[in-house]
Amino acid sequence: MLLALIVWIGGIIFFAFVEAPTLFAVLPTTRLAGDVVSASLTKLHWMGLISGTVFLICSLFNNQMKHARPRPFMASHIFVVLMLALTAVSQFSITPRMRNLRAEMQAVDNLALNASPRLEFDRLHQWSTRLEGGVLFLGLGVAVLTARRFGSSS
Repeated sequence: MLLALIVWIGGIIFFAFVEAPTLFAVLPTTRLAGDVVSASLTKLHWMGLISGTVFLICSLFNNQMKHARPRPFMASHIFVVLMLALTAVSQFSITPRMRNLRAEMQAVDNLALNASPRLEFDRLHQWSTRLEGGVLFLGLGVAVLTARRFGSSS
């Protein structure tokens, strides 16, 4: 359960603060950096969807064993379900639309700042960033709640 949570939150932190900024600073074109970030984000989303599901299953099982009931409406479970929902929206709605826009735009850097495809891409990117931030903050909340949960049981 804890490993699943650590993988998910750690992946988001690494992606947001290390990988994406480094790629855009090191790779020769924005297009190439965007290609790598897009592929990495897809992997991160799948890691999150799997990790969140593992966390929920393990947590419900742990509650069943410890309290003789799964306690599905605990705050940590609700937070994880919200994290899964935000990740799914990003992966299955926003990311494909951004990928399609990037394919239509040959070179983002050469487009005017007020070009319609670029404005739409920037809008979707802002939503993607907000969703990832929401998942991160909810995940930190789950970490605190989980630490309290196990800290009080010893």
